[in-house]
Amino acid sequence: MVELKTDASLDAMREAGRVVARALTAVREAADVGVRLLDLDEVARGALTEAGADSPFLGYRPGFAPTPFPATLCVSVNDAIVHGIPDTYRLRDGDLVSADFGARLGGWVGDSAVSFIVGRPRPADARLVETAFAALDAGIAAAVVGNRIGDIAHAVGTVCRGAGYGIPDGFGGHGIGRRMHEDPGVPNEGRPGRGMRLRHGMVLAIEPMLTGGGKDDYYADGDGWTLRTCDGSRAAHAEHTVAITSEGPRVLTVL
Repeated sequence: MVELKTDASLDAMREAGRVVARALTAVREAADVGVRLLDLDEVARGALTEAGADSPFLGYRPGFAPTPFPATLCVSVNDAIVHGIPDTYRLRDGDLVSADFGARLGGWVGDSAVSFIVGRPRPADARLVETAFAALDAGIAAAVVGNRIGDIAHAVGTVCRGAGYGIPDGFGGHGIGRRMHEDPGVPNEGRPGRGMRLRHGMVLAIEPMLTGGGKDDYYADGDGWTLRTCDGSRAAHAEHTVAITSEGPRVLTVL
């Protein structure tokens, strides 16, 4: 069931979204050659503590996961697409990093992801990251009252496929509110004019995931969480929490 949020609830979600935006900004600023992924998780935890928020990621265990997620930040490097667990790996020059983070404040959840390159970027990686954000922008532009879920999916998929990138099968965005994952699902590829009609008060996490090799398949790493490209190509991930309003899309996870 899809919950339509009141305007007051959207304002409350905006506050949770600000926590997410501040945390991801701090993580990106801290990411440098030699920094451990665990150090980035500590930065994210600090942002939660400072805001009086808690993590919807820490301890989360969906059906596919063998263990609860052990961190507040998903950080996926190079061929890792999503759900990377922070560990002792130290960032290297040219690494492509995707950081996904959520915060719960006052009972409401915000969720966002950014991709960026540490040190000197390879041109192919820079193009991949730019396309991820372009696909996110296209999805947000389609998130208007009267459109359908398929219009968002089509907008995202058109940008990704048009650039020659793959879209991991079965993964995409989702509704969000008091829980991190709510109805409806938001695919990253689809047909326009299909699916649920968008109404004022719906809140969606729109999140393109792109694989540089152009393939849609992936495999689960030995930790049971991290998804990696089968061909070893690099991946990028971009996400915002977006409210559907009669005035147009309202992005909740910005500063």
